[in-house]
Amino acid sequence: MSPNQGGAIGDLFAERNEVLADGAVLLRGLARDDAHDLLAALHDIVSVAPFRHMITPGGYRMSVAMTNCGTAGWVSDKQGYRYDAIDPETEQPWPSMPSLFRNLAVRAADEGGYSDFEPDACLINRYEPGARLTLHQDKNERDFRAPIVSVSLGLPATFQFGGLRRSERPQRYKLLSGDVAVWGGASRRCFHGVAPLAKGCDPVTGEFRFNLTFRKAL
Repeated sequence: MSPNQGGAIGDLFAERNEVLADGAVLLRGLARDDAHDLLAALHDIVSVAPFRHMITPGGYRMSVAMTNCGTAGWVSDKQGYRYDAIDPETEQPWPSMPSLFRNLAVRAADEGGYSDFEPDACLINRYEPGARLTLHQDKNERDFRAPIVSVSLGLPATFQFGGLRRSERPQRYKLLSGDVAVWGGASRRCFHGVAPLAKGCDPVTGEFRFNLTFRKAL
């Protein structure tokens, strides 16, 4: 479904969802009903590829803990940012992407106006109070025609979505568990980030927030 569709469907889209910019939309509560199953599948992934705090090329430890599933996983170390089919910690392929994950990503992309999305990578972030993600662009993928799909689970967070230059002041949006952000097209290389996570206690995830970011990496 596209935000440009008219009639009753278009009105429903406008009521439930929020346009962030040209090509970018926030799908409120799209993943809420799947949250428990998504977290169960996440538990299985983490049992094979544990969370870790990656190191930036500059030598800094990231405050957000990360892991991956899918054909390729996003990796950061002193050699740079990149995608790799092998988990550098386990020296094994990343866990396969669960069908539940893939189906949600495809459905969200379609509702955001991007049909035929085929994600091959899912970067999984775990936030605890104080953790943040500074403004950045997703630009390690080979093909920028595919969108980014980002699913929030657990504690609420403040999502920052800016422009094509870091200097542009970002807009701030409160993300709740089950919200899904989709951006591509003119917004594909927009700077975005997450403000430091506030303390709280989610009934399912406790003191954590999890984020699933789906991409077409290869």
